[in-house]
Amino acid sequence: MTRFTLCLLAGVSLSMPAVAQGVRPATTLESGWTFHRGDVPLADAERGAGGEWAPVTVPHTWNRVGYYLPDPASHLNTAETIDKYQGVGWYRLQLTAPATAQGKRIWLQFDAASRTAEVWLNGKRLGAHAGGFSRFRFDATAAMRPGQANTLLVKVDNTQPAVAASTADVLPIAGDFFVHGGLYRPVSMIVTDAVHLDMLDSGGAGVYAATTTLDTDRATVSVRLRPRNDGTRRARVGAVVRLVDAAGATVASTRRALTLAPGAGSEEQVTLDVAKPRLWNGTADPYLHRLVVDLATPAGVVLDSVDQAFGIREMRVDPDRGFLLNGKPLRLHGVGYHQDREGKGWAISAKDVEDDVATIREMGANTIRLTHYQHGQPIHDAADRAGLILWDEVPLVSMWTLGESLSATPGLRANALQQMRELIRQNYNHASVATWGIANEVDFGKSIPFFITNRAGIAPDPFPLLRDLQALAKAEDPTRPTALATCCERDIGPTSDVPITAPAADLGGANRYFGWYYGSPDDLGPHLDELHAKRPRQPLSLTEYGAGGATTIHSDDALGGDVDQRGRNQPEEYQSYVHERAWATLATKPYLWATWLWNSFDFATTVRREGDALDINTKGLVSYDRKIRKDAYYFYKANWSDAPTVHVTGRRYVDRAYPAADVRVYSNAAVTRLLVNGKEVASANDCPQRVCVFPAVRLAAGTNVVTARGDVGGQAVEDRVEWRLDPAQVGVFRIDSGALVAPAAKGGRFGSDAFFDGGTDGDINASSGYGKPPEPKVVAGTADSAVAQTYREGAFSYRIPTTPGRYAVTLTFMEPSLAAGARRFDVLANGKPVVTNLDIAAETGKPLTALVKRVEVDVTGDMLDLRFAAKTGKPIVSAVELVPLPATARLRARRK
Repeated sequence: MTRFTLCLLAGVSLSMPAVAQGVRPATTLESGWTFHRGDVPLADAERGAGGEWAPVTVPHTWNRVGYYLPDPASHLNTAETIDKYQGVGWYRLQLTAPATAQGKRIWLQFDAASRTAEVWLNGKRLGAHAGGFSRFRFDATAAMRPGQANTLLVKVDNTQPAVAASTADVLPIAGDFFVHGGLYRPVSMIVTDAVHLDMLDSGGAGVYAATTTLDTDRATVSVRLRPRNDGTRRARVGAVVRLVDAAGATVASTRRALTLAPGAGSEEQVTLDVAKPRLWNGTADPYLHRLVVDLATPAGVVLDSVDQAFGIREMRVDPDRGFLLNGKPLRLHGVGYHQDREGKGWAISAKDVEDDVATIREMGANTIRLTHYQHGQPIHDAADRAGLILWDEVPLVSMWTLGESLSATPGLRANALQQMRELIRQNYNHASVATWGIANEVDFGKSIPFFITNRAGIAPDPFPLLRDLQALAKAEDPTRPTALATCCERDIGPTSDVPITAPAADLGGANRYFGWYYGSPDDLGPHLDELHAKRPRQPLSLTEYGAGGATTIHSDDALGGDVDQRGRNQPEEYQSYVHERAWATLATKPYLWATWLWNSFDFATTVRREGDALDINTKGLVSYDRKIRKDAYYFYKANWSDAPTVHVTGRRYVDRAYPAADVRVYSNAAVTRLLVNGKEVASANDCPQRVCVFPAVRLAAGTNVVTARGDVGGQAVEDRVEWRLDPAQVGVFRIDSGALVAPAAKGGRFGSDAFFDGGTDGDINASSGYGKPPEPKVVAGTADSAVAQTYREGAFSYRIPTTPGRYAVTLTFMEPSLAAGARRFDVLANGKPVVTNLDIAAETGKPLTALVKRVEVDVTGDMLDLRFAAKTGKPIVSAVELVPLPATARLRARRK
């Protein structure tokens, strides 16, 4: 039986011990490793035999996933460097433990190993760990030879989970992100005394502190200690707990004497009272104390010590007022975050994490959702220092069963609970952590997307596992609420059988992609109001929203056509449009306790062939290599940050299709001025949502320098871009009606649909969707079928910002499906009929056949207004071309 006795030691001084140096020395095991890809017998691994063993440094992963298609020479990841291998890998290291470790306890600490790890030292198996994201430790004392050479072997396995696979019971078993393999976080050797704060406490610190009461004059910090005695004799020790301010002064302390039985450990609870505390107050004042816990002998010799950052703060979430920090409402707006980057995968450094956090903070975010798994200590430490509020979560993503099973296996359930316990114990003391996420999108029901499974029968029930995780999280940490992100509580079809999982956690989170996967961006507000009305006492957040954004694909008007959510046409401008509309809604919803856009950075996944990339989710506001901050990044910087911000959008759309363009500027200046080639052309005051729009700005042949200037708080700020206009495009407008992105054309340079007023866009070919797209339809009678296959239909006109002169107007029509007589209309140019009683089907004799009409028109002002007027049915057009006629043609026209 484990014995633990708390007593006051007679004659023992419990005065503060001297600060001990090196009571818990740690050695980072970074270099000297060799790696073998694939499985080998243990005996071969011991000798470094059985194939090639390549030298590596740790952190290390063999995987390289995801690359951009254009300009491969500029990227670290290319088709030739990609490595998607998922399976077994071996690591081998020769190490020497210090001779001074003799008689001490020696531990091997792995900050993460994916997905599973098995560890041997000098031929003795130390143990195994399942779960690719949490820290774990093994007691290496019995196997280690201090002062001598030792052989450390680690077998890792990131096999994709499947029925009967080695990783079948290890979360995550699905998800729209790639699970990299390897020892991708640091490995270290730690030496402690036999008496220590528990090193095997699920990778935690053995010390757990929380602010339990707080007012203006006093704070109470409750601290749980888990001391352990791995020695052979009873140990009489003193435990000293101190809270130290940033200047090094102790602001609160307590002392206890205790006796630990040999081979035993237990738990002790103490309280610190802090007078007039300085609070950790988010980004406004992320003030950190140090929590120091020493275990010392009766003579004052420190045996073990833990020193961690700690912030005194109170967090609450109200269903109506939102998030409250230290009793005051704080609007939380931020980003989701994945831990990979181009060229490194998951094997990133602490410096990489610091740089990412700095990028996120510069945008003005004050919160990060750490998705969809446990992240490492560097980002938690950085968030503590920066004042960012964190959502932590376990990798229960979309699936919890394999094959036809309707419930989680006992092994998977145990693994889910283990990962939840590790998440909480390893991050309990971080001031930045606000909530524990127990799941993400386990409410697909039978609408589960193809990359997870195709299920025809009854959908698995997520609630048994959710109830287990909820109960464990509350038992481990009663001070923080739990949270859950849902996807599918909306009208997605009569056979989807979507479970309503939101009530399974304390806080609600909704992943909603209105304007991307479904609906319109303006549907977001009513939907959130509906969710809030359904569960008025559960605080609600928006945990994901956004759109893909390819930095090499562009549109002249984000409303000109349909975006291809699963295909290539995903222009950067459409991503900006979705975020502009979404934030216009979210800024007016005070009941939302937080909003997180998706995503901070592009990241790797193997279920996407979209935009200008392969195996990359391009919804990030910053590129995978961190080189490009997309336009939407600056939209949020202008709205969220106090930093002076003026940003001209469309800087990567350099070679322009039209001689006139709408210029959009994200600006938090009171007055924003626009200059083209040094000449001021317009200004705007206090732009709504920080979006200044300057319509139909004219461009000259060659290079145009477009500059925006503003003054913010007395600081002048400007941004400039260079756009080019081919001299052949001067005065020329070739509009591909109904196209969001204009295709290459033989008949001249087309732009995407623009300058329209009204109507709806259409395409004879459906967007890609999941799986293989259908065989594309072709429009006959034209060399540019791709231009003709899209169209604008309904009540619409084109207002083209041209200059006075005579123009040839070429109109391309195509009938998608209607018979003769079903559609008849006129076309008027500046009010004058130029095409009358047009019946496309009657003239072509069959659908999907191009019909071209060419007319000449005179323009006396600065606008050509082409109006399509219905007689029967809806007018339609596939392309509008406006080309200035030579002077001789204009002269002949006047003579006539």
